[in-house]
Amino acid sequence: MTSDHMIRTERLLLRPFQTTDAEAMHHLAGTRAVAAGTFLPHPMDRQAALSWITERVEEQAAGRGVTFAITLAESGQVIGAIGMELVVAHEQGRLSYWLGRPYWNRGYGTEAVTALVGYGFNSLKLHRIYAPHFHTNPASGRVLQKVGMTHEGRLREHYLRFGQRIDVELYGMLREEFLTKQADKKGNGR
Repeated sequence: MTSDHMIRTERLLLRPFQTTDAEAMHHLAGTRAVAAGTFLPHPMDRQAALSWITERVEEQAAGRGVTFAITLAESGQVIGAIGMELVVAHEQGRLSYWLGRPYWNRGYGTEAVTALVGYGFNSLKLHRIYAPHFHTNPASGRVLQKVGMTHEGRLREHYLRFGQRIDVELYGMLREEFLTKQADKKGNGR
């Protein structure tokens, strides 16, 4: 994937992160409400945001991952992030995403995840995409269900977050399942 690759959806533009996005990331991801439902470091000050962006750019350049800023197509405003850690030898990607709190419950998560899953199977030719989410963040589970992922299980007390042991729910989709869903949509005229 080239560093200038972008994915357009009806309302969003997923584009590579730039160092100038650190301020927006600090503002959106620096809240405890966002951090509590993600694997992001907390607190997320400007330097931590810049470091996070730099690490994602390096992973992408090394072929170990893809990460996009989720932006509003009309304004270009950053509202979150989405990406996948790649294990090329096994043709799989571990999906993760977050949105700033002002953008919750507007369908942006589902729209971005749908686009990245399609990119993963169509462009990256992955065999499997999976996504963990904290049990305490059921909204993420609903997004994964909406895009057609299958609940594969729960990892009990898998992470320690803010002093509490958190169960992690795991969802996944295989390439064949994705292709079948795409064919069904076309057959139904969607």
